[in-house]
Amino acid sequence: MAYIRWTITILFWVLVAGFLHYTLPQTDIVRITDTYEKRQDFTNVNQYFWASPETEQQALSASRDVFFIQAFREDGEPMIYRNEDTGWGWPPYFKFDTANLQARASDLISKSNEANPTWVAIRHYGWRNEFISIYPNATSLKVVAGPDVRVIPWTSIIILIVLAVLFLAIFARWRRFKARRLDPVFDSEEDQMQPVDTYSNGIGARLRRWWRGKGD
Repeated sequence: MAYIRWTITILFWVLVAGFLHYTLPQTDIVRITDTYEKRQDFTNVNQYFWASPETEQQALSASRDVFFIQAFREDGEPMIYRNEDTGWGWPPYFKFDTANLQARASDLISKSNEANPTWVAIRHYGWRNEFISIYPNATSLKVVAGPDVRVIPWTSIIILIVLAVLFLAIFARWRRFKARRLDPVFDSEEDQMQPVDTYSNGIGARLRRWWRGKGD
């Protein structure tokens, strides 16, 4: 029973980590080389990684026009960002300035042969995956001194601290509730069933040990 409990626990935390990594803001230092608008096709696999359609007509369509920002990191690795409003939906970035952001990105384009390109810190959320055609969504950008500028993710740090405090508070309340209300019930049932060896050494005993975190 212990390996089942640990498997479920690991899977749960992997899902939580993946959700936070996708949702929390990240910042890349890049030079913008192009901005464009492209007709994007959506499938049943990747549609969940794009913004919700703004109109009923878009919702009924399998494609729509999307703004993109093309950029390169200092090491030459290409990075493509989509530029979509999040509106009032999830994640709660309340982004409504897609057109303005696209205009600012276009104004900061650097040519590949420029000696001193303009370096931009692009704040975004989401993942880049070439196989299912998903892109991180740019939420803001600002000019920085160079590619070596260190950007401290204060927003992510604060959110993670708040979530950790909430988790610890809920976990402490759960432990107290379990010790006061649930453990006495299991102990009472265990005392009543002890004369039955087949039960105390079988499934019932395994369930009780699993409940106490001592599964074998």
